[in-house]
Parts: sequence; C-alpha cells; structure tokens
Amino acid sequence: MSKEAYQQKLSAQIDEQKARLDQARARAKGSAADVRLETEEQMGILEKKIDAAKAKLARLSEAGEDAWEGLKDDAEKAWGDLSQSAKGFFARFKA
Repeated sequence: MSKEAYQQKLSAQIDEQKARLDQARARAKGSAADVRLETEEQMGILEKKIDAAKAKLARLSEAGEDAWEGLKDDAEKAWGDLSQSAKGFFARFKA
C-alpha cells in the first residue's frame, strides 16, 4: 500500500470514530446526570486517543517516502489503541 493510500485509509477510519463519538455525545445530553457524567469521562478518554492517532497521522504525512514505513508502526499502534477503546465504549454505552 502506498503512503498516500495508507494515510487516506487511516484518516477515514479516525474520522469515522470521531463522528461516532460526536453522535454519542449528542445522545448523552439527554441521559440522566450520573450516566452522562460517566459517559462524558469515557468520551474524554476516547477523544484523547483520537487526538493521539491524528498526531501520529500528521507525523506520517510529514515523513519522506523513505521514512514513512518506520512511522507506520507507530500509527498502527495508535489506531489499534483507539479502535479497541472505541469498541469497548460503544459496546458499553450502546452508542
């Protein structure tokens, strides 16, 4: 997979998780206070993981053709962490 294709794929995956989180945040506003508080805390954690994945993607974008393969592993780890956290969050809160 080329660098550009990989970046587009990862960017789309991150954007999808961000959109799901935004939808969950909108639905949480109508929840009971205790549920909303717990949900907001978990969404904050997920938001930080989205930001970390975006930062890795930005570093990957800035890398030259020769160096991007080395940074790809870091981006994969960040995506894996985000993906696992999102799965757990969305399963728990049915978002």
